[in-house]
Amino acid sequence: MAYYESVLVFRQDLTEPQVKEKADKFTQIIKELGGNVKSTEFWGLRNLAYVIRKNRKAHYVLLNIELDGAQIAELERRSRIDEDVIRFLNVRVEKLSETPSVMMKKNTEEEVA
Repeated sequence: MAYYESVLVFRQDLTEPQVKEKADKFTQIIKELGGNVKSTEFWGLRNLAYVIRKNRKAHYVLLNIELDGAQIAELERRSRIDEDVIRFLNVRVEKLSETPSVMMKKNTEEEVA
């Protein structure tokens, strides 16, 4: 089993509960494929660098997953099929981080200030 950080970018017109449902759907897909989701982070609605499929903003979700390398292609295929996913990125890492990501740290610093 390999470790991956998977970032899913969802359309801007989805509500937060819908984004959480979609993240849960992908968690179930990963479990069906024999993997395990170690953690999930919702980065919220953010501006895109450029317009993608008429979207100027998007909801970002990070999944830290443990999945067999042969199954990652099936996860990517299902991400491509889903019409609410406008972009995705799966990156293999040596080990999964136990601390919050940089994006989450940035959000907590903004709330404190």
